[in-house]
Amino acid sequence: MATAVRHLHRLLPVQRLYESDHVLAFAHPQPSYPIHILLVPKQAYASLLDIPPTAAFWPDLLHASQQLVAQLQLGAGYRLIVNGGRFQDVPVVHFHLVGEPEP
Repeated sequence: MATAVRHLHRLLPVQRLYESDHVLAFAHPQPSYPIHILLVPKQAYASLLDIPPTAAFWPDLLHASQQLVAQLQLGAGYRLIVNGGRFQDVPVVHFHLVGEPEP
């Protein structure tokens, strides 16, 4: 198991919403939105700037995001966010899928 995911498992018990060889997605433990999902590459990168454009997780991140938007009925409005620099709270790159379910 990659360093990023091992680190998360030690800190939090997570309920997997999506998992592939390259990406793990789970509900944010302290959500800021009605639906707040974290998508974490299994290979640890410190920031977005450290990820090569050819990194193996990109297709899985896209697929996971699409699957979760459909599954959680977020088609009316959602965002996929990556924080960096002073806005990045933990030193491992991760993505936030946020939104509200369709009415």
